Amino acid sequence: MCGIVGYVGPRDCSDVLVSALQKLEYRGYDSAGIAVFDENDAITTVKTEGKLQNLKDKLQIVGKPNGHVGIGHTRWATHGEPSDVNSHPHSGARVTIVHNGIIENYQEIKSFLVGKGREFLSETDTEVVAQLLDFYYDGNPIATIDKVMGEVVGSFALGIMFKDFPDRVFAVRRESPLIVGVADGEAFIASDVPAILQYTKDYYLLEHDEIATLTNDGVSFVDKYLNPIEKELKTADWDQEAAEKGGYPHFMIKEINEQPEAIRTTIMPRIKDNLPNLEECGITLEMLKGFKSVTIVACGTAMHAGMVGKYVIEDLARIPVNVDIASEFRYRNPIVGDGDLVIIISQSGETADSLAALRLAKQKGAKILAIVNAKGSSIAREADMLIYTLAGPEIAVASTKAYITQISVMYLFAFELALANETISVAECQQLTESLQKMPEAVKYVIDNTNEVCKKIGSKLITADSLLYIGRGLDYALSMEGSLKLKEVSYIHSESYAAGELKHGTISLIEDGMPVIAVATQTDLIEKTISNVVEVKSRGANVILVCTEACEQKMKEGIANYKVVIPNTHELLMPITAVVPLQILAYYTAIHKGNDPDQPRNLAKSVTVE
Repeated sequence: MCGIVGYVGPRDCSDVLVSALQKLEYRGYDSAGIAVFDENDAITTVKTEGKLQNLKDKLQIVGKPNGHVGIGHTRWATHGEPSDVNSHPHSGARVTIVHNGIIENYQEIKSFLVGKGREFLSETDTEVVAQLLDFYYDGNPIATIDKVMGEVVGSFALGIMFKDFPDRVFAVRRESPLIVGVADGEAFIASDVPAILQYTKDYYLLEHDEIATLTNDGVSFVDKYLNPIEKELKTADWDQEAAEKGGYPHFMIKEINEQPEAIRTTIMPRIKDNLPNLEECGITLEMLKGFKSVTIVACGTAMHAGMVGKYVIEDLARIPVNVDIASEFRYRNPIVGDGDLVIIISQSGETADSLAALRLAKQKGAKILAIVNAKGSSIAREADMLIYTLAGPEIAVASTKAYITQISVMYLFAFELALANETISVAECQQLTESLQKMPEAVKYVIDNTNEVCKKIGSKLITADSLLYIGRGLDYALSMEGSLKLKEVSYIHSESYAAGELKHGTISLIEDGMPVIAVATQTDLIEKTISNVVEVKSRGANVILVCTEACEQKMKEGIANYKVVIPNTHELLMPITAVVPLQILAYYTAIHKGNDPDQPRNLAKSVTVE
């Protein structure tokens, strides 16, 4: 959540900051602002509530600060409503900062500062940090930052400017992500790599409590003991073009269309002789033997990927699997320990609750496998085992290609886990792996052949007040993701239910004209699914059926108002292809309603606070 940027260099700083903030809009925000050292070495701040365009308009009116050193921010409100005064940057008399995260003890610090005669303009926890820095400032920025870090509790990434150091920007982080980019005679800070790709692909990962100093001459770092340190320079493995729309109207539909290649890129390097081979991820067959249980911990879409993983691991490896929401797992004294495997799934690798769950499980003695997309992220660094999903940048808030690569990885892992435990033969594993390798082409076919029917169905959903998704087995896991995707971008109330649960209360919601989206891809369950579809149809529901060719053949004519039929494939792998029309349907429903599917209201791409 939120986006931080900072710049030191020869370019027009205001232009760089605004341009970089545009690349971070996907993170979710409700206000924006910049602060720049102007030609007189004074800090000029311009900020406003609303979208980045509002900031651009204001800069046209009040005048753009001219300078070469500055910081910027897109805020997602936590403390204090969205407003001009609560927008970042925030200042004390000699210090100006931007902040991503939450300061948990800000009220205590604020009371202390008020007692010292300090006055506050905003309701934010961020201004408290700015005032505390200013209160302790003695002319030594590094020592002051270090002292403040010792007093604040919570998560933070800070970009800081001191009034009497007009040639530099300081940065520090704890929990919240922050990178430091470098180029010839230039330096940057940013919450994520896309912000700086147009200027450089080279960056440093700032570790917890490290302090960075950015100048024209380069960057320097000190650790939490204030000792100078050398850091490894990293290079982004995707370019600016990958983070652009590339001719598509929105990132969401672009990323849906990128899924075949994302699957291919993710799975092909991990297959050898038609068998999964995760050695490059530090995972061997020997390591996978003997786990008593598996717990998958994640949030949102990643949790739904975990639900697919549960079905597949239990079916093939015959090991009990529990799927838990990270925010619940960490507070219920979970029963995990020595001999257990905990899988943490996160697109960003910085999800606050998932990271806390990882640390808790590790303390209890469990082994940790991380499945993440962001290289060098906190979850990636702290796990015992690591599988990267090679989806490339995902900019739309509603996840599509990150989800499909997560479940692709879950399949590979489940195959190898089952092989390690000898619950499937080598020949069976080869057959499954061969089927998985066909998925990129299968997904491409589904994209090309369901787009128009999903577009039409989406236009019929826009008047719905509420709808249901139903399915059984893997189709239920899939319906959970379909429902989330629709509600995220269309703002239509949607819930998913195991189809067999309808008679236990939910069927009372069905009334004339209510849309029910039924997923039916499992032939061994098709007769029971058909009976559930008939139940809702007879009560007036408008049924939208997403099914395979094989399942369609078992259904009577007229059972559904609309059908989206996808090709048969290995039934265990059906979530990979069947999720695609659900994604497309959500996209077009949002478009027909006039919503921006890339930046849904109230949502952020990376949830780095509780």
